[in-house]
Amino acid sequence: MRELSTTCCIAGGGPAGMMLGYLLARQGVDVTVLEKHEDFFRDFRGDTVHPSTLQAFHEMGLLDGYLQRPFQKTETLTVQIEGESVMLADFRHLPVAAPYIAMMPQWEFLDHLADAGREMETFHLMMSAKAERYTEENGCVTGLDVTTPDGPIHIKADLVVGADGRGSDLRAQSGLPLKEIGAPIDVFWFRLSRSAGEASESLGRVSADGMLVMINRGDYWQCALPFPKGADDDIRAQGLPALRQRIARMAPELAGSVDELASWEDLKLLTVQVNRLDLWWRTGLVFIGDAAHAMSPVGGVGVNLAVQDAIAAARILGTPLREGTLTDADLVAVQARREWPTKVTQSAQVFAHNMVLVPALTAKQKIRMPFILRLFKWIPFLRRLPARAVGMGVRPEYWDRSLDRD
Repeated sequence: MRELSTTCCIAGGGPAGMMLGYLLARQGVDVTVLEKHEDFFRDFRGDTVHPSTLQAFHEMGLLDGYLQRPFQKTETLTVQIEGESVMLADFRHLPVAAPYIAMMPQWEFLDHLADAGREMETFHLMMSAKAERYTEENGCVTGLDVTTPDGPIHIKADLVVGADGRGSDLRAQSGLPLKEIGAPIDVFWFRLSRSAGEASESLGRVSADGMLVMINRGDYWQCALPFPKGADDDIRAQGLPALRQRIARMAPELAGSVDELASWEDLKLLTVQVNRLDLWWRTGLVFIGDAAHAMSPVGGVGVNLAVQDAIAAARILGTPLREGTLTDADLVAVQARREWPTKVTQSAQVFAHNMVLVPALTAKQKIRMPFILRLFKWIPFLRRLPARAVGMGVRPEYWDRSLDRD
């Protein structure tokens, strides 16, 4: 087996892994990021890049280049209940460089970080490289066994980072206890054409037929149809024509495009998970992003929470990795910094599941606009509160350029 050596080896080239790798390299840390696919092109991944992440890009000097890539701007969030609309969040008042959500394919996000990383000698990205298992000596994780098209490789590292997603193989190997919080919903994702004359605002629709989320992606709508967990078999049994009719009732402007759902292959089932590790680390190993905590799609916060993990981890771990002084206390500090925001965000998602989503999905009669939502119509200032909560999140992380090494 061929052997390589690096200071930090990151399993997973998603938002958490790529951001951490890039920021460690900026600090002069030799880092290797492993991505198991040959490219970043995957559909129906998290594409909602929130103001907190855009602000971090701004602080890193990456925002202008990022916004040159194709994206759609979402400045407000609106919900429509039985045809009556109410704006719930207005991001335009946030004190950041880009006060909106950027709807951008995740492969553009990752390509942007990869391009920036390749400008540094200490950044190494290996595509088609799958981390199979970690190795350890005397209770300390020492590296990774990796499969590549050119054969197996062993990479020795002072620190291994598990950023390999909610189905993390490294997490399973570690045996660290995973707390399952559970989610009462699953989601069908699909896309339908959008004509130039249609409304451009992304919104959610709620009616006796359930809920439909429509995200403007330029020439198409990226749609999410949540339903009670495990009900996908019932939906399939009712048949695709019934589903198309249901979608058209919820969003009449989609009536002309629902026939694009020609088979069940045109819908992607997302089995929603909400969980988190009780302990995020072992000596020589730490988990971040979805590998440490899987989030519900509610609020589109998953990508942004993963990025916040990476920024915090880079700030905490950069110097000890570069100077060769890394200890367990540094790994403890990463969890201590990011565990509380994770718990608060997951609690908010569970509240939204139980108080909003489940009632909306199980109601079989016309739904009335709740009084609390009417307040958002009458008192526009209230829209700033959910904008702050969703757009910036709990304990947003910031990048200090004084950490950079030339």
